[in-house]
Amino acid sequence: MRENIPLSLRRTYIFIKDFINKQEYAPTAAEIAKGIGIRSRGVVYRNLKGLETVGLITLLPRRHRNIRLTGKSLTQLRAGLPLIGKIAAGSPIELIENQETLDVVNLCLGPNRFSLKVIGHSMMDEGIQDGDYIICESVDHIKNGDIVVALIDNEKATLKKLQPNDGDTITLLSINSQHEPQVYPVHRVQLQGLYIGLLRIA
Repeated sequence: MRENIPLSLRRTYIFIKDFINKQEYAPTAAEIAKGIGIRSRGVVYRNLKGLETVGLITLLPRRHRNIRLTGKSLTQLRAGLPLIGKIAAGSPIELIENQETLDVVNLCLGPNRFSLKVIGHSMMDEGIQDGDYIICESVDHIKNGDIVVALIDNEKATLKKLQPNDGDTITLLSINSQHEPQVYPVHRVQLQGLYIGLLRIA
């Protein structure tokens, strides 16, 4: 039986492979984004990292067209999401990249999805516990009250409930009465993804 990887990674890989076969050189991130019909280069970079993690491509440092196929095929892969790092559920922490994949059932797989491991207890009243693996999705629109992955100052990531304010600030709410709300100027916060579910390993 053929194993699956997330649809977004599969589409990215197929486009890269077809592009290289036709052009005899690798596509850029902009060409990939246009080719698979997405606007965010951030999603492309995340997909490339995921493809490198599962062994389908190699990314060469300091090269413009830096993608190389490894020769490994889609049929050799296990089902999984890229496990790209750890996320704070307390005070923001530095985002630390991983080189792992997290096996999940097919219902957890979908376009632009990724996983993070929770550290901390600030979302415990939402049922999100320290050590849980959360499933998130990169989306174009996030609304008030959504639980989001927020990147602070391009360095530290946290999982919080979103509350936009009047003016130029944004509040990130913990779902734990022992944690104070965190208020930031809008320009310091990048919303990286929408929380859609979790996995808990007993």
